[in-house]
Amino acid sequence: MRTALRTAIATALVAGVAITAPALAAGAAFAADGPVAATPAATGAEADTKAGAEGTADAAQGTLVRTETLLNGTVARIYKVKDLHHRAELSYQGNPVGVLDATTRPVAGNDNGEFFVLFEDGRTLNWDRNYVPGARPGTYELADGTLLELARKDGRYGLQLIENGKGRGFTYLNGSRQVWLYGDAVVVLEQDGGFAAYIPGAPKQAAPKLVETPGTTPAPAPKPTPGPVVTLGDCTVQQVIPSVFGEGWEVTLTHDLEKGPKAVLKDDQGKVQGTADRAHPFDGRIGLKIEGADTLTPRVGQRTQGGDTPFRWTAFPKLPKGCEKDTATPTPAPSATTPAPAGNTGTTTDNGQTSVIPKGGVAAGAEFAAGGDSTALIAAGAGAASLAAGGLGFVVLRRRAAGTRG
Repeated sequence: MRTALRTAIATALVAGVAITAPALAAGAAFAADGPVAATPAATGAEADTKAGAEGTADAAQGTLVRTETLLNGTVARIYKVKDLHHRAELSYQGNPVGVLDATTRPVAGNDNGEFFVLFEDGRTLNWDRNYVPGARPGTYELADGTLLELARKDGRYGLQLIENGKGRGFTYLNGSRQVWLYGDAVVVLEQDGGFAAYIPGAPKQAAPKLVETPGTTPAPAPKPTPGPVVTLGDCTVQQVIPSVFGEGWEVTLTHDLEKGPKAVLKDDQGKVQGTADRAHPFDGRIGLKIEGADTLTPRVGQRTQGGDTPFRWTAFPKLPKGCEKDTATPTPAPSATTPAPAGNTGTTTDNGQTSVIPKGGVAAGAEFAAGGDSTALIAAGAGAASLAAGGLGFVVLRRRAAGTRG
């Protein structure tokens, strides 16, 4: 007879760049592929040696116990806050990518199928694969023979241990990800029903295998739909759309002609988890991105995992009619009285009369007065000033009307 079901529900506390979505923040760069392996925590003298080398942190965040390097190079700094409270700060190539807080229960991070589990007593596990993404309801067998049944109720997935052909009772997910223990097996359940299992110390590791499907499959829950487009001003609209980060999560899209697009991601409790706008179009911590932020047709992208995971794109609501016009100042049309640019024929036309622009030293800075019977004064810049100084004065050209000519 197997031991009774033991469950430990993981709760990830948000702190700065804490892991809150169904995957580590974008940039964790966990390897998507690789050998099945696990890295246990350092214990005893080894942990004491590493802790002494690393030093300690301030009292608020606890005492640094050790530093671990995960399978793909991500560095985890493990802090002891209390006896049953440990925290892991994750960084990749010197950049922080997430925080895990294990307070009386284990917690986990997942990026592209690589898992990192932190226990409340400071132990850790890190393995790649052994994962069934988006699993469908049914009975699954783990690598050590443990049978688990996956089911969905009221929009939430849950697992129960099967012993002697009978279920021991379901425990349903409360959050985006949780860690449960079934005998020696450590199981991580995701919000989409996908789950992974690892048996510490066992030579055989494998992903959960579907061995039986239920007689009747419940109808899938209806997909959430975008809300209506609301006009907030002459050229400002807003729309709320469902998020890919989990049930109850949503993104508020605001499209403003002057300020540009803005996307705000909120969790199922209404707490803001990420923001992108024209000035900062990419929130890499959570995986929220705006493309075309300087255009009239921007779109927002969401992704729950880093690496090469593609974004899911949604267009911002269109601006009201009349706001699509180009607001740039138009270039004025050339005027007949505008002086000819350099390189032209040297001739301008004014009300049917033709004037020849002087060339050479006199041409520089020359100006002509308009009018059919007016006097045009030509001043040759610094050269004219020199002539004036010499008592020669300005050269005056008079044009007489055709009627006064001989």
